[in-house]
Formats: sequence, structure tokens, C-alpha cells
Amino acid sequence: MPKKSVHQKSQNPILSLIGITKAFPGVLANDAINLDIYPSEIHALLGENGAGKSTLVKILYGFYQADAGTILLNGNEVKIKTPADALRAKIGLVFQDFSLIPAFSVAENMALFLDNLGYFIQLPEIERHIQEISDKYELGVNPQEIVSQLSLGEQQKVEILKLLISNAKILILDEPTRVLAPHEVDALFGILKNLKKGGYVILLITHKLDEVLDCADRVTVLRKGKVSGTVLRKDLTKEKLIQFMFAKSFTTSITSKPKRKTQPTSPLLQLRGIETDGENNGISLKEINLEIFPGEIVGVAGVSGNGQKELGDVVLGLEHYTQGKKYLFGKDATHWSISEVRKSGVAFIPESPLQMAVTGWLPVLHNMALTRTWHYAQWGGLRINWQQAKKDACKAFNNLGFEIPQLYIPAMSLSGGNLQRMTVARELLFDPKLIIASYLTRGLDVQSTIAAQQAIVKARDAGSGILLISEDLEELFSLSNRLIVLLGGRVVGQFTPRETNTIEIGHLMTGSKEGNDYTKRHDEK
Repeated sequence: MPKKSVHQKSQNPILSLIGITKAFPGVLANDAINLDIYPSEIHALLGENGAGKSTLVKILYGFYQADAGTILLNGNEVKIKTPADALRAKIGLVFQDFSLIPAFSVAENMALFLDNLGYFIQLPEIERHIQEISDKYELGVNPQEIVSQLSLGEQQKVEILKLLISNAKILILDEPTRVLAPHEVDALFGILKNLKKGGYVILLITHKLDEVLDCADRVTVLRKGKVSGTVLRKDLTKEKLIQFMFAKSFTTSITSKPKRKTQPTSPLLQLRGIETDGENNGISLKEINLEIFPGEIVGVAGVSGNGQKELGDVVLGLEHYTQGKKYLFGKDATHWSISEVRKSGVAFIPESPLQMAVTGWLPVLHNMALTRTWHYAQWGGLRINWQQAKKDACKAFNNLGFEIPQLYIPAMSLSGGNLQRMTVARELLFDPKLIIASYLTRGLDVQSTIAAQQAIVKARDAGSGILLISEDLEELFSLSNRLIVLLGGRVVGQFTPRETNTIEIGHLMTGSKEGNDYTKRHDEK
């Protein structure tokens, strides 16, 4: 077990959190947390779902107020009641979801973020300042570029630049690699290391252990709202870090994927020439042809916003299409309602549980029964068998080894990771024939990630078909029997994992020349 504390006698902490405590109804999110952040370091903050990471950084950024505790900046107490207070204290936060206006240029977005600009905005002066900082830290940002024309990796650089231009010195990054292709992740880490050399402090929240081991100087682990310890990176391995996080051991292996049976079988899902018009403010799908057979996982790779959501919505019936046919389990399902699709044996794990899978003000138990009300209905639908629903809910969590949450609190009071666990547990309970899994492990801690991945492998081995949409290429390569790549609403590549690698797929996802060259070579074969 790693040491419980790390002291750096040569330096005083630039930021200290002392006894930070925050409670919500029924949940003690932060329990007397003590944390020191030192100058010029990358400090990773880890913990399982519900450990209190997001609450802690939101207190630090002024979104929440601590019930008790003190924040010291360079040894002096500071009161941070709003994000504006945090910025005045030179603390900035890069959110998981970017807050840029697509139609504006980089410089115009910066102007909206800055204060004290006066009555007239001197855009050329802002552009000059942006270029100066971008060049200094090798960000490669063009201040005149329109944001809608930037890749997600480039937009993230703009978000970081917003903090730098506002003179923030302590940068908090919440799951910064969530939407990045592998080569963009490497570029981001290069930027963080340049910023560290420039005297900046980086507080990095992530669930990906390889990222921690690659770039962090120190690691603090939260467990059930408390600091379980802080350790130097040099004292850690992945195995020790997992033990530190969970205080128990578990397997990290995912069952190897068998080859799909070669004898003729009927596909569970067929999409033939599907096209959409993007009527729900999404991207249009173009000439989508796809089949999923029993006992296989088809992985969908792509940078966020290239048609992954629309593809899943087409299968479920949420997205209407202007051309093409959809077949489910050998039947023409082109005009089926969402209810018909669900009752036929299709499970759906969406990319955003709170927006697409959960009614936040309803209790957890009600949400667990919400998608199968016909299963629990009694007296012609006038009554719900809540006793059976509770048994099934407990069984769903136990099947995956998830801790059973309080069943009678509003779902919105759960952390993002626990909402994801609730959704995964609910959707996999009744042995679905086809599973649409969009970002299956997004927001899940290491243990929950492994449990969810093993669950879909088990479902695959039992004969289910899985459409696995993910931006985590390691996950796709580990689990998929086949891979397709989406770019701009089109399938731009289809491979088996052994035919390619993550770097080539990453370039294909971002439409780079290297990706196009690889596709040509593959087609020639």
C-alpha cells in the first residue's frame, strides 16, 4: 500500500484545502478533505464514482459553497463564492463540455470571456495577445479561426487559452481527454508539460490510469468523500494505484473475444441506405449500411459530433430518416415506434443518462422501472408492483457488482458516474437481444468500467449483438469484433481490430491526410 502522504519540504503549497466538508441531502460528498497543491506540478485527482472529486473542484471554482473548511492561497485565506472570485484568485476550470460559440472566431470568444475591456473591444489587440500566448506554449491556435471549423482537440486548446489569457495560474481540467483521438491526447499532454515548465499548476481529474502514470507528478485519491492518500508518481504502478483507489483487489482482465461463428445466421440489425436530414439539430447520416449479427460487438469510432448519436437514435427510432430501411430480428422495423423497438428486445445506454435515460426528480427506484412499466403493471396499469421492481433493481446492481444506491432519493442527486451505473444496470438486466451502448463507460471508475465491459462481453457470448459507440479506442479495440469509423455522418472505414491500430483509426476519425492515405491502402488490398 502506498504511503498516505507526501511532503515537499523545499516548497510551500500554492493552494491548500483544509477540512473541506460538503453535504447534500442523504450524501456526505466531501468529508473534512485536506489537500495541498504545489507550484509547477501536474496533480491528478482520482477516485471511484461518487468519491467527491467533482464536488471538491466545484467548491474550488465557486459553484458550491463548503459547509466547513478553509481555502488558502499562498498561505492566505481566500473566500471563493463565485467563479468570478475563483478567476480573481487565478483559478480556472476547463469543463468537460466546452462553452464556445461556434459562429464566433477564437478572438471573439475570448472577448466574451474577458472583463474590463471597456466600451470598445480592440479585437486586433486581443488577437495579438492570443497569438503571443499560443506561440509561447505551442498551442497552435489561430485567433481568427471560426470555432465551428476547429476540431474538438483544437477547441480544447482554445478553452485552455481562455484561462491563460485571463491570467489564471491554477488550471483545473475535468476529464480533458474524453473526446480526443489518440494523437490529440499526446498533443494535449505536451501542452500540459509546457505549461508546467512555464510555472502553471495543473489539477487533472481523470479515470484513465495510463494518463495519470504518463503525466502526473503527484496523485491524490478520494474514497467515499475522504482523502485516502497522496503519493508521488514515481512510487506508483497501475496495480498499486488500483489497490490505493479501492482498498481491494479485482481482476483487470476482459474476457478475450471469440471469432464470430462462420455458419450462416440472420442479422439482428440491418440498416440499408439510411439517410437523415439532421432535423434534430444533429449531423445528417449519409448512405449508412450496417449489419450486426448474434454474438458480435460492432464498435463505432469517431470524434464526438460525427453521427454516432444519430446512428444510435436511428436504431432506437428517435431519429427519422429520409431514405433507407431498418430491419430488426428479421422484421421490417422501418416504421416501428420506440416502444415497439424496446419491447422487441433492444436495450439502450445513451451518451447522456440525465438527459436521455433518467427523469431526475423521480426516485432511483422509479427510474429503474421506467423503461419496463408494462412488466410491472397490475390491474390494467392502475398499479405498479413496486416490491418486484425493488427486487429487480437490487438484482440489476448486484449482477454487475455495483453498490446499491439509496433507491428513494431523486435520481438527479446521484453523481454522473452513479447515474451511468444505474443506467447500465437497468438496461442489461433482462437479457436484451440487441444492445445500443453509447459511451458505455463514460464517467465510470476503473472497477465499474471493468464490470460494465465484462457484462457486455458476457451478453455477446450469450448471443446478443452489441453496437458499441465509444471515443475510447483502447476500449473499442479490446472489445469489438468489427470496427467502423464515422466522419461527417459517413462510414469512412470498416475493419477488424487486427487489420489496423489506434493511431491509424485516430487519423481517420479526424479526417487527416494520414487517415485518407490509410483508407486508400486498405481498399487496394
